Amino acid sequence: MLLPVLISGIVGYGLGALAFGYWVSRAYGIDIFQHGSKNPGATNVRRVLGSKAGNLVFLLDALKGAAAAGWPLVAGRGLGSSLFAPHALESAVAGLAGALIGHSFSCFTHMRGGKGVATSVGGFAVLFPVALVVGIAVWTLVFYTTRYVSLASMLAGLSLPTTALVLHAPTILLSLTSAVAVFVIIRHRTNLVRLFKGTESRFVRKPRGG
Repeated sequence: MLLPVLISGIVGYGLGALAFGYWVSRAYGIDIFQHGSKNPGATNVRRVLGSKAGNLVFLLDALKGAAAAGWPLVAGRGLGSSLFAPHALESAVAGLAGALIGHSFSCFTHMRGGKGVATSVGGFAVLFPVALVVGIAVWTLVFYTTRYVSLASMLAGLSLPTTALVLHAPTILLSLTSAVAVFVIIRHRTNLVRLFKGTESRFVRKPRGG
């Protein structure tokens, strides 16, 4: 099992490291690491450059998560690869895990990166769509109630393992959802501190060039 999982994790890292938030912002003449929250995620890109750029970054980040989780399943279940077939799900999980690490610690941006929400969305669309639907519902409810993207993202992350438990999902998916929930919270730790202090910024769109 080690070889396909290792290959999937490495390829996943490479896909996740694609720094779309940084590259799209550079196309607008902006170094996103110097503006807004200085985060290359879709939320900050949207704040700084407007909805067109932000939505594009979200889509691209989600697609790399879907690709990282999806190709091992295609290789193992679709193409029947003798290497991936016996461990397709484990390899897909490793692919998404690698993508999240690559997204957050990209080799293209000196180990800086986003918080992994959009990449998680893409990966779970492939691996565990029911949990994704629940997570989106939680995110939407919390965001439109509070206007805090960070709080919505953390609670949506926590909904993933909760859904896995309720649905008696395979242990590997329960482990993955739990790890992603912890990962998302850790990546939002500064936001969490600001939420407790009452200094966290609510989302207010500031269009710029699109």
